[in-house]
Amino acid sequence: MFYHVLKHVLLGPLLKLLFRPRVEGLEHVPEEGAAIVAGNHLSFSDHFLMPVVLSRRITFLAKQEYFTGPGLKGRLTAAFFRSAGQIPVDRSGKEAGRAAIREGLGVLGRGELLGIYPEGTRSPDGRLYKGKVGVAVMALRAGVKVVPCAMVGTFEIQPPGRVLPRIRRVTIRFGEPLDFSRFAGLADEKAAVRAVTDEIMYEILRLSGQEYVDEYAAKVKAAETPEGPRKFPGPGR
Repeated sequence: MFYHVLKHVLLGPLLKLLFRPRVEGLEHVPEEGAAIVAGNHLSFSDHFLMPVVLSRRITFLAKQEYFTGPGLKGRLTAAFFRSAGQIPVDRSGKEAGRAAIREGLGVLGRGELLGIYPEGTRSPDGRLYKGKVGVAVMALRAGVKVVPCAMVGTFEIQPPGRVLPRIRRVTIRFGEPLDFSRFAGLADEKAAVRAVTDEIMYEILRLSGQEYVDEYAAKVKAAETPEGPRKFPGPGR
């Protein structure tokens, strides 16, 4: 109930007024039934801007840190994500990955939309990083289509470390649903889930115009120098 109040009354209208999102390909998001929306992840603002342009409710697997942060900001963030019905996920270790997949399959099993960022974390520099295979495992086990999504301009309005976003127009593109029925029964095959993941990432890349990096974003973040990440220009589209 509060999800719809937040989206349609409290927060949604304000976000649309401030950021005037251009929405392309919205017809590719199914009006009913289970599906996965897989997007690039450039900014904290992504959590707010993608859901507000969808007519359907979408549930994201959100990192557990959003629910356990300290201070007033932490409490407000946790309250928002709980109110929006988002699911906390512990991202440390293999068992955590399995738990995330179970949670995601539960959402899909109820015939709902599941939102996921295959990169696993926000891009440190605006580039698109290698996708983790959890999205493929869920798509194959649930037998659902994957709608690729590209957020364009959100890195520029709120890059890592910026608390308040700049007020600029952003674009949200949805691509045609990807059907992976040809991989049915191969959810436990490493080669199959890697191939599915790479196809999803290619479609996100095509929609976003980002530079691609064949490395996991989390690994790059871990190796960052004290001076901070190298900055790369955003997509030129």
